[in-house]
Amino acid sequence: MVNKLEGILEDLRDHGIRVTEARRLMLEYLMTSHEHPSAEKIYQDLMDVYPQISLATVYNNLNLFLKEGLVTEIKIKNDQTRYYDFMGNEHLNIVCENCGKIADFEGEPLPDISDLVRDQTGYQLQKQELLVYGLCPECQ
Repeated sequence: MVNKLEGILEDLRDHGIRVTEARRLMLEYLMTSHEHPSAEKIYQDLMDVYPQISLATVYNNLNLFLKEGLVTEIKIKNDQTRYYDFMGNEHLNIVCENCGKIADFEGEPLPDISDLVRDQTGYQLQKQELLVYGLCPECQ
């Protein structure tokens, strides 16, 4: 994980982005989290190890990470909260329609549909997001 983190930090530097302690801690947190935390959860969890962090800093860094393609934002219908997921590996996010719990599914790689979309619609895809809904084992 350390080598992957250092590689990401080096990429940020190469893009002219200053690597701050808050950015380093947030990336490390997101890379090791088995959850899909909200900005508020990230803020609460990091306050103990980095008391000078602010909620605004968390939001600003999440926006930067989104722009750089390091995280994805998960918006669940009927929920105003936005959740974040580190994009270190390809997987599906599955949301329980009853309780809102989010789980990862890491199976076969998703097919690249860029060529099909371009041929049929003329659109050039910039990114793909797929959110799957169902009922978790506890809500079934």
